[in-house]
Amino acid sequence: MKNVLALVPKERLRQDAEPIAAIYRNLGVQAAEQVVARALVELSVVAAEVTEQLRRDDRDALMRGLRRLQRLSENMGLVSLATIAQDTVGCILAQDQVAFASVWARLQRVMERTFAPAPDMADLSV
Repeated sequence: MKNVLALVPKERLRQDAEPIAAIYRNLGVQAAEQVVARALVELSVVAAEVTEQLRRDDRDALMRGLRRLQRLSENMGLVSLATIAQDTVGCILAQDQVAFASVWARLQRVMERTFAPAPDMADLSV
């Protein structure tokens, strides 16, 4: 057992700043901050829902939830999250349980990193 290597996958998050920039350009700072904040809350709720849908083994709801997660992620410029949500749907449609398990684990890692507070924001508590 000395030759067993524990791998710790690290996901590089790809983002596109343009969707958020467009929201700010079109709405102004105050309105855009509210829209973006609401969208992030909705995105986190959907992320929690898909986890629960998998736990309940509700395939139809899981597919709808993943597609919604993909759309919301695309709207926010969260390229990695959108792509992996789409890949997860593909694994379900292909009925490939091994690929699904792998892609689901990747989706979980990306969701954790997406919703984790930025390290440089830790000192900004009021």
